[in-house]
Amino acid sequence: MEQQPPIAQEANEQELSELLQIRRDKLSALQQAGKDPFEITTFDQSQHSAEILNDYAAYEGKEVRIAGRLMSKRIMGKASFAHVLDGAGDIQIYVKRDDVGEESYTAFKQFDIGDIVGVSGVVFKTRTEEISIHVSGITLLSKSLRPLPEKFHGLRDPELRYRQRFVDLIVNPEVRETFQKRSRIIAEIRRFMDGRGFIEVETPVLNTTASGASARPFVTHHNTLDLDMYMRIATELHLKECIVGGLERVYEIGRLFRNEGMDAMHNPEFTTIEAYQSYTDFHGMMELAESLISHCCRAVNGTTRINYQGLDIDLTPPFARLSMNEAVRQHTGVDFYGCESDGEAREKAKALGLAFTDKTITRGKLLAEAFDAFVEDKLIQPTFIIDYPVEISPLSKRKPGHPDITERFELFIGGHEYANAFSELNDPIDQRGRFVQQALERQKGDDEAMMIDEVFCLALEYGMPPTGGIGIGIDRLIMLLTNAPSIRDVLLFPTMKPLD
Repeated sequence: MEQQPPIAQEANEQELSELLQIRRDKLSALQQAGKDPFEITTFDQSQHSAEILNDYAAYEGKEVRIAGRLMSKRIMGKASFAHVLDGAGDIQIYVKRDDVGEESYTAFKQFDIGDIVGVSGVVFKTRTEEISIHVSGITLLSKSLRPLPEKFHGLRDPELRYRQRFVDLIVNPEVRETFQKRSRIIAEIRRFMDGRGFIEVETPVLNTTASGASARPFVTHHNTLDLDMYMRIATELHLKECIVGGLERVYEIGRLFRNEGMDAMHNPEFTTIEAYQSYTDFHGMMELAESLISHCCRAVNGTTRINYQGLDIDLTPPFARLSMNEAVRQHTGVDFYGCESDGEAREKAKALGLAFTDKTITRGKLLAEAFDAFVEDKLIQPTFIIDYPVEISPLSKRKPGHPDITERFELFIGGHEYANAFSELNDPIDQRGRFVQQALERQKGDDEAMMIDEVFCLALEYGMPPTGGIGIGIDRLIMLLTNAPSIRDVLLFPTMKPLD
């Protein structure tokens, strides 16, 4: 944000202080006159602005009652125009002294921009054909004690917008539209999943083990139990326990918490959907992912072709499929799985300029490093990257005939990951072995490696059917479908460092 010269900043602060005092003086006068707006508890709101504007023929000449925030006001002697913003949009009102009475009109002229008002009147069109309400009664329902940002410049500084989302929503209609779309997208996700026979369940946010993903957890403490606990980093293991229990199709839309970096694509708390389906595999999850994403896009945008941050993207199924090794080979010329040893893979990785300190690093991990460095940001059209190394896929079933590779995919669109899915590992012996390997990685200093979840291992010993599972980042999906450049633009209240 551009810094103002000290003199200009001091003048602005003094002006703001005077405006705040004027508004408080108006409130005090109302209270002394027995007209305290904060004592009003209800208003019979019978319509919203959008209903009237979208169906003028049905409302022309009829009495309506709306309520909302006063956003503009033009006093013209004995008659005035104003605009009122409600939850569905804004509409013009026409206030005439002879229709509302001298006392009410005088009070209206004292209203401030930002005040909440209740309006009753008849719908009509002005000479300029603007649909409006000819007011017969107007009531101050709540007093705004702080002025809104100046109309033409509004609230544009991103940092201030995120910290004061309440103001951002008032003055920036495109922001309201984004969050209205967010709600619709989540509703469409539920509608889609329910229509496929999935049931929505809820799993714990507080856990005694941080597992189900490779991530650094947030740690808290339960006083009564005198026990350290972890905010969940994934819903995966509990959902698979539901599969063991015979709930054949389950999903959860919920918040996850990961104690890691923040950037345009990452926030410490974020929303995902994880879903698990018995008797299918990662191919079934591919079909589910592309169908779900294209469905949501069509529902909110009317098409599966979008422009995201200058990139023309087609979300029409089917999406492309490409193995990780082939993707890396295409972009670097290196075939990591064609190497005869991990040592040869390390030499080729060095030649690519990949930096690593672990002298025993395997070709599978090097393949993943090369993919991140040379491929990911080049995957613009939706692409399923398949055949992930087992070293980085501790919960995924091995690919038949290829013990170093798993039946896993991640979905990339516009150079970013949107989904992660497996043919779920249901061999309890193999699963425990991989957990042990993860524990060894933690001992070596990898604080994102998974902990051993003994309850989940026990559940697998009772038998889990062949299962496909998937996790989709809902915040990222909403970014994509609303053309938002940052995850903070689709979170109502993103994590912010306190100003003090």
